[in-house]
Amino acid sequence: MKRYPVHPLVRVWVCMVLIFFLCGPLGSPIHGQEFEGFARDFAPEILRAMSKGNILSAAVALVHKDKIVWAGAYGYSNAWAQTPAFAETVYLIGSTFKTMSTFALLQQMERGKFKLDDPVNDHLTEFKIQGDLPSNPVTFRHLLTHTSGLPADFGPCPVWSDHAPLPLKLYLQQSLRLQSPPLSTVIYSNLAYTLIAYLVEKFSGTPFRRYVQQNILEPLEMKDTAFEPRPEMVERLAIPYFYEARSQKFVPVGWTKANAWPAGIIYGTVIDLAQWLIANLNHGVYKGNRLISEETFQEVMRRQYDRFAGPMHEGWLNETSGYGLTWWVSERGGEKIFAHSGSVTGYTAFLAGNLDRKTGFAILTNGNRSHKYLFDLALTALDYMSREITAAKRP
Repeated sequence: MKRYPVHPLVRVWVCMVLIFFLCGPLGSPIHGQEFEGFARDFAPEILRAMSKGNILSAAVALVHKDKIVWAGAYGYSNAWAQTPAFAETVYLIGSTFKTMSTFALLQQMERGKFKLDDPVNDHLTEFKIQGDLPSNPVTFRHLLTHTSGLPADFGPCPVWSDHAPLPLKLYLQQSLRLQSPPLSTVIYSNLAYTLIAYLVEKFSGTPFRRYVQQNILEPLEMKDTAFEPRPEMVERLAIPYFYEARSQKFVPVGWTKANAWPAGIIYGTVIDLAQWLIANLNHGVYKGNRLISEETFQEVMRRQYDRFAGPMHEGWLNETSGYGLTWWVSERGGEKIFAHSGSVTGYTAFLAGNLDRKTGFAILTNGNRSHKYLFDLALTALDYMSREITAAKRP
């Protein structure tokens, strides 16, 4: 009888199912009493999404109110060595970091350095946005909603190459030119968030990386998030993979650095991202430390331009979706949902929160462009938590 080879993804999925039901999730899970049945009830959904999305490993965390109530990981962070993923495994978090850059910039706004509807060029002295017209200027609000007209840009190169990212000032001097007039269309712009990093430096007088470390990461106890991973983080670093359909294999891809590094070339763990979710679910407050004011937070979570309402990047979520200030904001069942994805070749990340129920879902993977599968998983997780919260309130 002719024997047919087993699809590599099926092998991985079957192995993970067997390991899960025998031992629980791979790695070291963090359990909370509120959702202690999550691993049992929800693991098949995670494994199914990993199989469909060609995802080799995923680290997942659930948040409720001011706590991480569950975290665990599935699959392999290194296919060759068959290294299991852990909740503490380090992944590239990509554009989810844009939401943190936004808070850094808004802190400067609250210190009186600018107003959201100020023309950005009025605050630039060393260079200007080329093509910007005084009659229709690029504003800070435009930068934070991808409506500035600045191009996507990225400027990637391999980590191991001799090419280093340009200094922020030089890169912006060379690249800062409008592709279209402000508010004419939505262009997802990494260049805009590189300009945001430069503006944080200019207003604060502190290098951007140091400013983020001191004013975002340290107050939130995000000890395992870094632009340049420390040796003990590198030891836990997941390999980025691309699934090659022709050979039916996971192929490792190179790590990337980029001129637009402030737009998302930063590494972290799902535990740290869960702490970022906690701060947002609690209106900018983490363990009593307020990052931005309540008034500013409400503006962050308000859809800024109704004309651009509709499903976001890769189809999230519905006709109510649109940009707040960086966060994607939507209404679902009468409740406010905020979210953002992150993706660089070989990694996909996603964050989603229900602001009304104070529940959140974070996932980091070494799967390539697996957004839609993470979107579905996030909604399923949020619905699961809603049901559990409702059931717990019953007499």
